[in-house]
Amino acid sequence: MKLLLASLALVALPVMAAEPTLYGRYEYIQLPEIGETFKAKMDTGALTASLSARDIQTFTRDGDDWVHFRLGGKDASNKVYEHKVSRISKIKSRADEDDDKDEATVAKRPVIDLEMCLGDVKRTVEVNLTDRSSFNYPLLIGAKALREFGAAVNPARRYTADKPDC
Repeated sequence: MKLLLASLALVALPVMAAEPTLYGRYEYIQLPEIGETFKAKMDTGALTASLSARDIQTFTRDGDDWVHFRLGGKDASNKVYEHKVSRISKIKSRADEDDDKDEATVAKRPVIDLEMCLGDVKRTVEVNLTDRSSFNYPLLIGAKALREFGAAVNPARRYTADKPDC
C-alpha cells in the first residue's frame, strides 16, 4: 500500500517545462544556406516565418516541386537561389478590414525548410517566400519558428542575443 501511495505521489508531481529563452522584438538571424545574416522581426502574431524574395518561380525537378528566387530588399544582390519546396501555404488577406463584405483574397506562397541560427542555437524552420521589400525587416520570425527555438519575446527589448554563431 505504501508503495502504491508513493507511486501515485510521483505521478502527481507537475512536469516542469524548460523555461523559454527571452529575446527582443528584433534579433539577428543567420541563414547559413543563403550565406546572409538578417535583422529579423520576432512576431508572435504571425504563424510562419517569411523571407523577403522576388522573382519567385516554382518549377519541377525530378518529380519534386522547387522554387528559384532572388532575395528582396534594397541591399539584396541579384544572386538566384534554388530550394526544394516543402509545401504551398495559402494566406488569407482582406483588402479592407472595415468593409462589410466578407471577401478575402488568398495568396499562395512557396514554403521552404531553411536552417536558421539565432545566437548559438540552430534550427530548421519553415519559411514562406514573399515580397517584403516594403517592410523594414526582410525576415519575419513567426510563432512556429519561435517555438522551434524555445523563444519568448519581450517587445521592449532589441537584439538581446549575440550575433549568430552556429
